[in-house]
Amino acid sequence: MDKTENQSGFFLELRTRLQSGLLVLSKDLAKDLSEVQLLCGPSSLEIKTPGCLVDLQLPAGVTIIQDSCREVPSAAGDGLHIRMQLHADQDTEAPPSLIESLKAQKSYCLVCQSCGEQVLMERVFNRVLPLPNGNWNALVDDWCCHPDPFAKKKLLPRKEDCLLGDTFILLSWERDNNGTLTQEPETLKPKENVKVICKNCRAVLGEEISPDTLKLYITEVTVRQLSKETENANVKNRFLEHVIAARLVELSARQSTFRFSLQGPSGKSYVLLWLLNTDTLLISSAKTSVNGSAFISSEDNSSAQHKSQAASGAVKVLYLPCSQGKHQQVIDAWDKDIGVHPLTLPVKTCHDVMQLLSASNETLPFSMRTMNTFKVLYIRV
Repeated sequence: MDKTENQSGFFLELRTRLQSGLLVLSKDLAKDLSEVQLLCGPSSLEIKTPGCLVDLQLPAGVTIIQDSCREVPSAAGDGLHIRMQLHADQDTEAPPSLIESLKAQKSYCLVCQSCGEQVLMERVFNRVLPLPNGNWNALVDDWCCHPDPFAKKKLLPRKEDCLLGDTFILLSWERDNNGTLTQEPETLKPKENVKVICKNCRAVLGEEISPDTLKLYITEVTVRQLSKETENANVKNRFLEHVIAARLVELSARQSTFRFSLQGPSGKSYVLLWLLNTDTLLISSAKTSVNGSAFISSEDNSSAQHKSQAASGAVKVLYLPCSQGKHQQVIDAWDKDIGVHPLTLPVKTCHDVMQLLSASNETLPFSMRTMNTFKVLYIRV
């Protein structure tokens, strides 16, 4: 059966910077524009069709222009597509990631994201400093007129320092004050760092860079004390999507780079990410498709039921899994391109991200799932 025949619900994408939007209604909700009533109010939109009645709450300052709605052509079986114009006072912004929120002279307690247990006792950093970006060593020849002075040297934190990488933090490790952190007892592969894990849930949180230095990934730890609801898969997925979205936005703004390669610690690429825009507001009633785990999650959809939903900020991203033998020419070109920014995460987290990418892509209207070689997804911020 054609996948488009199984889709039910609506999808609304609003671009605050372009002042435009797209509403997609499945065929069971409305067959043409004459069956749709759109009532536009201040920061709200009511959609009424023979199959549903939905109130959508938009952020303050965002208003749909009532007479701007028009039907546009769509792929066969993809439902009704309606273009609209909107007025927005300001663009959406992603909340800061852990990297951006850490400050000097403030007290922090790091906890395991998976189980909420404290992994490091209370710490106050005298200095919080950024590390060079992931491609810095490739540019050393352009900076120096003599042999690389940084060869075989590691940038390590002092006792009260916190050094910030793209996807990790470096901290000094006092073993007599280490909370629930411990070393993974498995045999190491050559040139592989010792992994550090949470004693409580055995999740891999980072690596031991030196005998007194820890590398902790920002997808595995957080500075806010989490409740036991973190054991729920959906809560973990929301945390992971927030971290990924926030880092893509922060790195693109600071370094003017929009292409990223998600890698494991060994340097193996798992997925290519291409950030398209950061000014999207999104509402979707599409059901999730992988055990309830998707970047665009939603409540159960029932026809002719009155519901109220709120728009959330999102970033639009193109992605391409680095599967062996598929699109190898594109993958090889990105691997050699210095303009592609590497993002290193634990291997398990890379697989979790790939599963979420696939789940998010499958919630989109069928005609919006691909763009040339790449697949499309929206990540909530």
